[in-house]
Amino acid sequence: MFAIIQAAGWPIWPLLLASVIAVALIIERLVALRRNRIVPAGLLQRVLAEYQQKGFGDAQLAELEKNSPLGRVLAAGVRNAKTSREVMKESIEEAGRAVSHDLERYLTTLGTIASISPLMGLFGTIVGMIEIFGSQSPSGANPQQLAHGISIALYNTGFGLVIAIPAMIFWRHFRALVDSLVVDMELQAVRLVEVIQGARK
Repeated sequence: MFAIIQAAGWPIWPLLLASVIAVALIIERLVALRRNRIVPAGLLQRVLAEYQQKGFGDAQLAELEKNSPLGRVLAAGVRNAKTSREVMKESIEEAGRAVSHDLERYLTTLGTIASISPLMGLFGTIVGMIEIFGSQSPSGANPQQLAHGISIALYNTGFGLVIAIPAMIFWRHFRALVDSLVVDMELQAVRLVEVIQGARK
């Protein structure tokens, strides 16, 4: 591995840093965006049952908010249950925007890495080409310098693509997952409003 890094030259170091950051972000998002952590099964039913039986105090609302992102949205609705339908919906939408923003954390960075990695590889290719042209002299080409320039060009291009492809795949996967989770939370929040406001049973 170290021999490959040496052959790829100094342009490989920014790519290595980008790869470490990308792997760390992918692992963090895989852990953070688990569906059962964001939208726990049966939470809405438990909230509605408890609200209809004995209501919610401040302690129970605080506990509900800590439960999960869906809990934060539902707690905002329950806190404003005695207000009008519009106020209740607005409070849920505000909480939903904050939760959605939290779910999208680090995705911009991952998308940026996916976009710039091929460009960083291309920069390494250009450095390699400069090395190749620098190996030319009136007496002929220096084979060692020529080989070094080719290795810089090829390794950096290849490594840039190796980073960009998985990063792009995971970025698109996480974007779709966040959209799905947000829609799920919206549907459950609408159900909460309709049941509490008496439109549904």
